[in-house]
Amino acid sequence: GRPRKALAQKVPTTSDANIVAGTLGEPSPVAAPASVLQKENRVVMSDPSAKKKRGKKEKEPPQPSIEKELQEMQEKLEKLTLEKEQAEEMLKAKDEELDTKNKEHEKLRNELKKLQKIKEFKPTMNLPVGLSLRDQDLDKKVKKKKSSSMKKPSPPYVLWCKDQWDEVKKANPEADFKEMSSLLSSKWKQVTAEEKKPYEERYQAEKEAYFKVTGNEKREQEAMKLLEEEHKQKTALDLLEQYLRFKQEVEKEPKKTRKEKDPLKPKHPMSAFFIFSNERRAGLLSENKNVTLAAKIAGEEWKNMTEEQRAPYEKVALEKKAQYAKDLELYKQKKEEEGADQKKVEEETMKLQKQEALQLLKKKEKTENLIKKNKEEKRQQKNNKKSSDPNKPKKPATSFLLFSKETRKCLQEERPEINSATLSALISVKWKEMGEDERKIWNGKAAIAMEAYKKEVEEYNKT
Repeated sequence: GRPRKALAQKVPTTSDANIVAGTLGEPSPVAAPASVLQKENRVVMSDPSAKKKRGKKEKEPPQPSIEKELQEMQEKLEKLTLEKEQAEEMLKAKDEELDTKNKEHEKLRNELKKLQKIKEFKPTMNLPVGLSLRDQDLDKKVKKKKSSSMKKPSPPYVLWCKDQWDEVKKANPEADFKEMSSLLSSKWKQVTAEEKKPYEERYQAEKEAYFKVTGNEKREQEAMKLLEEEHKQKTALDLLEQYLRFKQEVEKEPKKTRKEKDPLKPKHPMSAFFIFSNERRAGLLSENKNVTLAAKIAGEEWKNMTEEQRAPYEKVALEKKAQYAKDLELYKQKKEEEGADQKKVEEETMKLQKQEALQLLKKKEKTENLIKKNKEEKRQQKNNKKSSDPNKPKKPATSFLLFSKETRKCLQEERPEINSATLSALISVKWKEMGEDERKIWNGKAAIAMEAYKKEVEEYNKT
């Protein structure tokens, strides 16, 4: 190529000197001019060795094949799909469990609601007359106190001892209770029947009076028990019907039932604030305002009001409160009167129930007496039949009875210590173990006896 000429050096100006001073500290990359790049390309094109060097530098590392990458991607996709399917199955199972749990919870809630409503069941009928356990204990204590006043009658000997005690004590002042009792007993043995008669009569009279009182009490108790049983049977059926109706209504109507309030009971009076708010609400609602907004405005106005402005409302509230107190007192008086009337009605019903119970007891006694009479008549008829004709021939014994009579005698002689129960057991065992040949003998004896009995019956019927 052509030889390059050296360039002449330029004399730096003041502006060039300043630029050089500024660029020395921070060297900046300067793009090579296009002429230089063209020259380098020409050199490469002319020099093949430079081309090879550049090719070696520009060679990249060998890339993996596309098929392997696709296989790996497919395997990853398969794994992901499997994981996705497993996750979906798990989610489904959990959803099903949650659904079943929710259904069970709903069922339990419905059952609880039904039970709570069933608790509100109130029977509209009179329950059978009966005392609670506490009342029964109190009643027993009262009865014991009453029975202590009516003592058992003392026998004639005790009555005689009471009369003779002072006399015997005067005769023997130093005698103890034991000595006194022995003296009185010896003296009682010497008393004649005529002297004992007044004491015996007195004892009989007291005994009759005592038994009358106790007998009436027992009869009343038995009668009341009968009546209670009858009432229980009736009320059980009525309660069942009422309960079933109530249950059907509960299942049909799941609405909440409020407690029934007494309509005659006076209502609580309104306070001064409520009286003011009722007056103000009408005006606020006419201005097309909500109920909540109206209530808020009324509350704020009441807070900002002075005592003089509140005074008329408070006066009205006090008057209503006084009227409420009077009405409440009248209501309580009415309730007390109703309670007293109810007690009277209950006492009258108790009297009627006692009469009904006594009638039931009489019926029961009549039926029991009739049953007893029938039994006695049947027994008498049987006895009359037995003792009606002594000449009538009796039925002969069976083969087993004939065998048992003879074997009993033999066993009693052999074993005199054995009881009758063990003897009968041994006889029955021997009869069961007996052969047919031996049994035929006893059957023949029984048959002969039966033929003789038939002949006797024929002769008896002829006569």
